[in-house]
Amino acid sequence: MKNRILTFGIVLTTVFSHAQQPLKPYGAIPSDAQLKWHEMEMYCIVHYGSATYTDKEWGYGDENPVLINPTNFDAQQIVSAAKAGGFKGIIVVAKHHDGLCLWPTKTTDYSIKKSPWKNGKGDIVKEYQKACEKLGMKMGIYCSPWDRNNPLYGTPAYVEMYRKQLQELYSHYGTLFTSWHDGANGGDGYYGNARETRKIDRATYYDWPATWAITRRMQPEAVIFGDVGPDIRWVGNEDGHAGETCWATYEPQAPEEGKKPSNGFTKYELGIEGTRNGKYWMPAECDVSLRPGWFYHTREDSRVKTPAELLDLYYKSVGRGANLDLGLSPNRQGQLNPEDISSLQQFGKLLKQTFAVNLAEDAVLKASSVRGNNLSQYGPQHLLDQDRYSYWATDDEVTTPQLSITLPAEKTFNVIRLRENIKLGQRIEAFEVEAFLNGAWKKIASATSIGPNRLIRLPERITTDKIRLTITRSPVAVALSDFGLYNEPVIIAKPLIRRTAEGTITLSSADASSTIYYTLDGSSPTLKSLPYRQPFTLADDGMVKAISLNNNEQSETAVLRFGPVKSGWKIISPEGTDFAHPAAYAIDDNPETFWQSPPIASPSFSAGIMIDLGKLQNLKGCTYLPRQDKKPDGIISRYHIETSTDGIHWQSAAEGEFSNIKANPVEQQVIFKHPIPGRYLRFTAAGLISGNFCTVAKIGILTASMF
Repeated sequence: MKNRILTFGIVLTTVFSHAQQPLKPYGAIPSDAQLKWHEMEMYCIVHYGSATYTDKEWGYGDENPVLINPTNFDAQQIVSAAKAGGFKGIIVVAKHHDGLCLWPTKTTDYSIKKSPWKNGKGDIVKEYQKACEKLGMKMGIYCSPWDRNNPLYGTPAYVEMYRKQLQELYSHYGTLFTSWHDGANGGDGYYGNARETRKIDRATYYDWPATWAITRRMQPEAVIFGDVGPDIRWVGNEDGHAGETCWATYEPQAPEEGKKPSNGFTKYELGIEGTRNGKYWMPAECDVSLRPGWFYHTREDSRVKTPAELLDLYYKSVGRGANLDLGLSPNRQGQLNPEDISSLQQFGKLLKQTFAVNLAEDAVLKASSVRGNNLSQYGPQHLLDQDRYSYWATDDEVTTPQLSITLPAEKTFNVIRLRENIKLGQRIEAFEVEAFLNGAWKKIASATSIGPNRLIRLPERITTDKIRLTITRSPVAVALSDFGLYNEPVIIAKPLIRRTAEGTITLSSADASSTIYYTLDGSSPTLKSLPYRQPFTLADDGMVKAISLNNNEQSETAVLRFGPVKSGWKIISPEGTDFAHPAAYAIDDNPETFWQSPPIASPSFSAGIMIDLGKLQNLKGCTYLPRQDKKPDGIISRYHIETSTDGIHWQSAAEGEFSNIKANPVEQQVIFKHPIPGRYLRFTAAGLISGNFCTVAKIGILTASMF
């Protein structure tokens, strides 16, 4: 009888403990390859090729392969720097839009075989493979679909050749973590000396499903990246930012009714947030370069992103459920510059310091609901076990649970981390976090999507011993796998440097109690440099470097280089323009304003601006900043620049394209072949990204004294 009672008790306990069935996945879920990709969080894409030597962002396709002759190419140095930054792999740009292959392909003679480097026997892709294997890093491949060199481009024969190139790369360079494809395709190019514009049907030309089938067969562990995935989507910008709300599910849409979306043919802006309850698990990749451009340019040596700026990008990409893909740009010697290496190393240290200790690791957690009261399998203790896939779960009917976190003592933090068990889909839609401060609960944060990662960087540090998490919206029971509190090192914001059109320089700091030191001779500022006390005038071109000091903590160095003062400049034409965007805005040195031309009626349009520089200058180049409001209309894609000494007789100084300006609308520099004396400048738009008018946020000049 006693045995029967004991047995009945055990059965009854089991029934109640497991009354709730295991959680079913919600919506689309990731593949094994996608899970491994999520766990990487960060990797780098390395751009090196003919554009490194021609000072461009895109090659035209007629560049001589003999340009590729690095004196000290060192793949291990490049990969080591990425690893020091906390990145888990690199993507090798094996072929960019110029069509020059950096491996000894059998598909074309336009390759590294024609380079004098290693007497034509070199293989840059193989060098990266060896470095990655030695350093324990993963490797991926980017082979540009657009090829401005190949005479077959635009025909079915080219697509077959492109697939053969992919097959070579898939066959000879080990296991790849990604096959990367972008949307740049179709346009003007060399095309075997045809020198013409070729347009393709972007929705159908490449027949991407057939190409992806090759990847699946030959590199089954690789995720495929593209505007339409199918595994990883482009986030829709090159700023390195995902949306504040960012869903891992996505359904790409074509920009034209009735057509299928494809790489280069989507409503790319939808990628920023994704599609809630979308059909496909297709998380976002945020790509951004360490420098303003993707390829190396000497003039950008002082504009490498700082460790603090990289940390901010980490929060806005990885911290919003996406992955970060950072562009690296080896120089003409075949190595990363010291500035790039230092920034990566310091960023890696900053990341380790920030996330070294979870301040909640010894906390007592109490949940308002535990699935089936099964604490061992679904209890909140799983939030602290450093396992991405163990989790706290609630009963099916409990979709807005609450979790209290009691710390063993007061802790100070400014970063909160949450993760879901994404093997069960992305479930939570909104949450808020409260802290017990001064005897009362106070909301300190709220957000929407969580997914594989949600990092909240608080505007100020919080000190407390009690935290409360409330899920405020979820369509189903929650499956939360991680909760963390972190305290990042103190980071002093670098000064802001501004100059007016009259040449007045102002330096400011986010913290009014900071002291600012600066230099004007290009040297790095120290505590012995000039202390900033009041605005000063820099009439001619020059460079200002500045640091902030607060409580013995020093900021990173702010750098800004200026051209000549524009106070004596005058717009000659056009005179009558949009009142809201007058021509004067093109020379007011304010990046937030822009000139907008009158509508251009003719398809073979040209519109531009003519400026009197006030005096004769020794002109070495020109700068153009496109509008900075995230809108493409009016952004100039092709240009023609002329100069004059008298405003009557003109000579052509430069013409060409602003490559990649739609995705990366940073300031463009055009360097003339030789210095040209001139007082008048005529800047003409020969092509636009979109729209029937042109826009200019800032026009500037480069003088011979700046080089």
